[in-house]
Amino acid sequence: MTPHTALENPGAARDADAGRLSLALIAARNLTLAWLAAFEDSAHGALAPLAGSPSAAWRVGHAAWWIDHWIVRHVHAQRGEHGEAGRPRLAPAAPECDRVFAPLQASHAAAGGLALPAPDVLRAYLADTLEAALELLGRADGDDDALHFYRLALLHEDRLGETLAALAQAAGLVDGPWPPAPPARAQRPPLWMPAQRFAVGVTPGGLVLGPERWAHEVAIPEFEIDAQPVSWARLAEFAEDGGYDEPRWWTRAGWAWAQTVERRAPRDVEQLRHGVVRLVHGRLQRAAAAQPATHLTRHEAEAWCRWAGRRLPTEPEWELAACRAASRGFVWGDVLEWVAGRGRPWPGHQPVAGEPDPLVPGAAVLRGASTATPRRSVHPRARRFAADTDDQWPCGFRSCAV
Repeated sequence: MTPHTALENPGAARDADAGRLSLALIAARNLTLAWLAAFEDSAHGALAPLAGSPSAAWRVGHAAWWIDHWIVRHVHAQRGEHGEAGRPRLAPAAPECDRVFAPLQASHAAAGGLALPAPDVLRAYLADTLEAALELLGRADGDDDALHFYRLALLHEDRLGETLAALAQAAGLVDGPWPPAPPARAQRPPLWMPAQRFAVGVTPGGLVLGPERWAHEVAIPEFEIDAQPVSWARLAEFAEDGGYDEPRWWTRAGWAWAQTVERRAPRDVEQLRHGVVRLVHGRLQRAAAAQPATHLTRHEAEAWCRWAGRRLPTEPEWELAACRAASRGFVWGDVLEWVAGRGRPWPGHQPVAGEPDPLVPGAAVLRGASTATPRRSVHPRARRFAADTDDQWPCGFRSCAV
């Protein structure tokens, strides 16, 4: 198996050696540059923002800042998490970029009150920081500590690729390195899972993010779970039955949100009855009925479940099925999936400095991955967090029997 093909294995980013990390970091940065070019070439320009979020250009610059801050200038980077994160850094190669793209500037960037460097300066910053990091990686030891920040940098840039795809979709961008659409799958019957004890979370070894720490055993009663996410066809039945007009299917917060934003269909859906028509990459397209429904809020997922007499799976149920039921037809990785419950720490949780998916207590939880997630960053135990109203991500859901 070549280093390139090995990186296509799910989870490979978390335990990749120096050689595979070098190739993957270059590939991820090339995708970032392709997205930057797409934003520059669009009618919206390089600074096209999603409401309330920093621009695409700022996020791209922040990726370069992250590598510069946590690897190139971090004198204890070889010690991984055991290094002193608060130690003084080496002087930045580009002081102005260092100031502009530091995390504390995110709110200023979101408000449009931050002057960003010219595209050529930004590209030079991206190239210089990656080149310096790869040179250090070539001299790094091969243990988990020495490779910790490089693996984290790869995951961080892979998350950036997903974010830029979401920003581009929201901005109506026509051209770009778009991920493939979720595949249309024949409907399979739900799966029955027997009661059992199961270790939720991740054991030490390789890169483990804070919200996944640490593995702990829980008792899970028997349950029935959909083999795949809810399709457009099944969601359309909800709409055709007046689901968006009937408050009894919604939580109080969900109904208030739906009325405030006048939601009558999922985001970007122009027609839901008599065939789904969506605005995708700036163009109207028909969605296959068997494709998983996507860009749904958790409010919509909960409303559909109430209408169908079902419920969202819990995190342990979802994780158990993803880890043990793939051979029985449990399909995941086409869309991120809303699950029941709220963001809460696992026993032994400890934040990881610089991680891309920190725990957000009380937030809604997403599990799995989407077609925008590079396979190397797909992991069945990964946890992500968002607001109940968040529909920028390719989010869907599946259901369980009540």
